[in-house]
Amino acid sequence: MATYFYTASSLDGYLATPDHSLEWLLRQDFDMDGPMAYPGFIEGIGALVMGSSTYLWLLEHQDTWEYTQPAWVFTHQDLATPEDADVRLVRGDVTRAFPQISASAGRDDVWVMGGGDLAGQFADADLLDEVWVQFAPVTLGTGRPLLPRELDLALVDVVRNRDFVCTRYRVARTG
Repeated sequence: MATYFYTASSLDGYLATPDHSLEWLLRQDFDMDGPMAYPGFIEGIGALVMGSSTYLWLLEHQDTWEYTQPAWVFTHQDLATPEDADVRLVRGDVTRAFPQISASAGRDDVWVMGGGDLAGQFADADLLDEVWVQFAPVTLGTGRPLLPRELDLALVDVVRNRDFVCTRYRVARTG
């Protein structure tokens, strides 16, 4: 089992605009059957981890909850959960919740999706194994940062998927 931060970013290192918009990303040319694309990635995922901003964005932009995996939402809010969805609200430090998160994934992997700060918390706790970033051919100038902290990475793979440069890094362990 491994823990991945799989995301897309602008060339200048932003995941979303300041108001959480992804319109810039959705208008880019990307082959969903191509290398490092979402359909192949999600096949090996047993549990999802996200912050409340990502969770609320998903609820607002999806007609139905599309995930069958347990979804762990780190939040300080009392949030509604969709019917027939395995959404688990959690508060506190990622290290306390991680044993339950990894157990819920079974033999599959864990996907830290959405916010770079949450992925950074997993990295700070030595719980993040890889960072996969699909860099879109756009700059935003400001927004939600990819990883708002110092983190040492080793390049594992890089490929082109139409207009995107797709990268995969191993996280250097601090201990």
